[in-house]
Amino acid sequence: MPQDEIAHELGISRIPIREALIALESGGWVTIELHRGAFVTALDEQAVRDHYELYGLVYGFAARRALARRPEGLGDQLVKLAGAINRTDDPEDLQRLVIEFHAAISAAARSPRINVVLRAMSGLVPGNFFELVPAAVDGERRGLSAIARAIRRGDGERAASEYQRMMRRQGDNVVAVLRDRGLLDGTVPAAGSSAS
Repeated sequence: MPQDEIAHELGISRIPIREALIALESGGWVTIELHRGAFVTALDEQAVRDHYELYGLVYGFAARRALARRPEGLGDQLVKLAGAINRTDDPEDLQRLVIEFHAAISAAARSPRINVVLRAMSGLVPGNFFELVPAAVDGERRGLSAIARAIRRGDGERAASEYQRMMRRQGDNVVAVLRDRGLLDGTVPAAGSSAS
């Protein structure tokens, strides 16, 4: 990435460009090589699958940690949220409820370290996930319902396993969308799709 050209084009110094590149590197979007510069990181199928696999591991760990802290009413709260998720067809409501579900588990885990890791993992799909990856809706509904039931039973291992299974499926769904749009390294957009 030509940092001097970008700074000149934007009419700013190199410092904010450098800071932005460091932030992008921490999100995995660029690689900074000493004395060579910054390079855009290729997005391929394995990177997408790894991303969702990591989400499953971290949220699974958070679910086990939450249960170890014995939060009052967490299982009932999650079952209620899962029910609301199953009843809505509005992508905005769905996204809000799903975020609330994950946030309840993170809050119950009471682990600043888990929160730091989750904040560091930027989303791969900008905008409303369920509008852009419609195949993800059913998998999220099934997965969150299974996680909620496991947590209500106090089964942290099952909740962690369900999180990993659900996130693995979501990774497959995202790969399919990105492949269809030609956005993965080495793919060509399918006929009739736009690479936007």
